[in-house]
Amino acid sequence: MNRFFYTNTLRLIAPIALWLLERRARKAGGKWDIRGDERFGRYPHPAPAGSSIAHGDDEGYAETIFTFRRPVWVHAVSLGETRAAHPLIQALLDQGFPVLLTHMTATGRAQGARMFAEAIGQGMLCQAWVPYDFPEAVRGFLEHWKPRCGILIEREIWPNMVAEANRQKMPLIVASARFSESAYKQAHWLGSVMRNALAGLDLVLTQSRVDSARLDDLGVKRMQVVGNLKFDLNISYSQVHAGQVVRQVINRQVVAIASTRDGEEEYFLKAIKALVKNHERQAGQEVALPPPLFMIIPRHPQRFREVETLIQQSGLTYRCRSQNPINDDLKTIDILLCDSVGDMFFYYAMSDLAIVAGSFGEYGGQNHIEPCALGVPVIVGPHTENFQQSVEDALSEGAARRTQNEEEAIKLALKILNNEEQRLGMSKAAKQWLSLHEGATDRIMSALKPYLR
Repeated sequence: MNRFFYTNTLRLIAPIALWLLERRARKAGGKWDIRGDERFGRYPHPAPAGSSIAHGDDEGYAETIFTFRRPVWVHAVSLGETRAAHPLIQALLDQGFPVLLTHMTATGRAQGARMFAEAIGQGMLCQAWVPYDFPEAVRGFLEHWKPRCGILIEREIWPNMVAEANRQKMPLIVASARFSESAYKQAHWLGSVMRNALAGLDLVLTQSRVDSARLDDLGVKRMQVVGNLKFDLNISYSQVHAGQVVRQVINRQVVAIASTRDGEEEYFLKAIKALVKNHERQAGQEVALPPPLFMIIPRHPQRFREVETLIQQSGLTYRCRSQNPINDDLKTIDILLCDSVGDMFFYYAMSDLAIVAGSFGEYGGQNHIEPCALGVPVIVGPHTENFQQSVEDALSEGAARRTQNEEEAIKLALKILNNEEQRLGMSKAAKQWLSLHEGATDRIMSALKPYLR
């Protein structure tokens, strides 16, 4: 497939694609601007001199107009990439570079607004929607903002965007690049349009040698292995302290079931219900420990109410975090539904163990690094392709364990919690393992120097 055919195919399917995006936006909530001018690279006015800030009605948003003189453009498609990019963006801001931060999803944009509220207020960072990959849209975007360079986080490589950046002689870099086996197969299927896009990148900074090998096979030559940005965490120590206080007050073991995806909660709830019933049958007998408090943390906010319905149907006792349950409730209920965004370090700090979901269904896994940073032992499922190398490292270092399904994960969690020596050993291994992989931000900043002039 060449770029001409790719572009015309994109135009042909655009009505359906936009309808699907609007449907997703309605379900997710938040401000998406699916058909907004920014998405098509249309800006009614050039960036004016000076700056002004107008706060809109949507929580988490600041509609800000800045004069950016050659900003550094960072693209973080969604929530996970925005969190991962935090240390890199902060490093750029600390060195005095204005930053244009783009997103595709409302959750990513809202997270960016929260994390960089001070920089937005100071006129050092501006958020915008990334344009769709139509030639005229990306041309309008680049001509309006005139970035000195573009940094794409993990893997957001669009053929027309790369071609227009090359035409305007704007360097384009992929940082903390992850190129999975499925992405590798997709690139082969797309043929010359993706090979040319990859060849048009000025630099690719990969997470691992495996990623570099796949990209090398596709013709990318300007590469450097720098590691994973997700290891350079921006830990909220206020959240950590608050979580630790709650854990101490309730004096009860806690298991976080984090980043659950569609189809996983049902099996976790079934296993938890069996555990609770077994404990009730043994009431009055000598048992090792009462059941822990299980915190279910859905990956996507739009599924909070759906998951609450599943918990109600299970018959297990529960409260929602949004209800601000008192500590006495947390001492007795079976489930805490964690229906808030941006509080992962609070939840992990409360936890004695974390089951990182998104890995029991075929979703490729979710971020297991955050709990490891707090010394929380981790259990993952069989599907961890998105974090393949780091999961294998965590397993080999003793920081994590793997099970094949949700029921096994619950049973293994109880086994670890009943063995304090094993739990503390995994906790120590998690912290030591993480310390070996820090520093990706510094390596990326060093590699970016020629493009930041």
